[in-house]
Amino acid sequence: MSVREEHRAALRALDGDPAAVRAYLTARSGLPGPRANLELIGAFADVAPASLVLALADSPDEYLRCCGTVGLGRLVVDVPAGARTELTDLLRFRAAEGSWRVREAVAMALQRIGDAEPATLGALVAFWVDDQDPLVRRAAVAGICEPRLLRTPATATTALDVCAAATASIGALPSDARRDTGVRALRQALGYCWSVAVAGDPAAGLPRLAALRSSDDSDVAWIVRENAKKTRLRRLLDPPDVPSG
Repeated sequence: MSVREEHRAALRALDGDPAAVRAYLTARSGLPGPRANLELIGAFADVAPASLVLALADSPDEYLRCCGTVGLGRLVVDVPAGARTELTDLLRFRAAEGSWRVREAVAMALQRIGDAEPATLGALVAFWVDDQDPLVRRAAVAGICEPRLLRTPATATTALDVCAAATASIGALPSDARRDTGVRALRQALGYCWSVAVAGDPAAGLPRLAALRSSDDSDVAWIVRENAKKTRLRRLLDPPDVPSG
């Protein structure tokens, strides 16, 4: 039994008791510390009752809020399409908050949606990448640029489109606006997410990334340089020699 499966079993044994679940999560959160317990977050999101997911998604405690936020991804795919707006609006709200851990939890929630319904994720991130808040645009980029999601042409294309739109959104900003912490977080995400998107569809992605090299925008140039350092992209740009037969 894996660690995550052990956590799932323990949480099920608590039978949805809110106080007992909160105590279990808090005691094993890994915080304070350098790394939160992601296996436990995933286990909670797998099995928690919807009412508890919603309660923790609004918790003042950062770790509990992460647990609830990731769980929202499961709830989105568990309800009919017409009943999802409130849940996705809550995810969007969490995407723009100050805690970087919770913002990462939003990306994890989006990836859960993508695992179950790629088209739903594609539509959501295409909408979010036009949001006025750079942190919401950052969530769109981080949510879809996950290697396991980019195995279908449609999702791979959406990832490239989202990266391109988010990059253009930075390029359109005046220099003083680029000092905003949300814009810096978006730029940081684009500094690795382009390489993930390109690896998902190299034939389409390499020319799109190459086109950015001609930009004289300093932030766009930084994004290109950072992605060029990533091993996944270097392998595409400099494939190993194949011995002749």
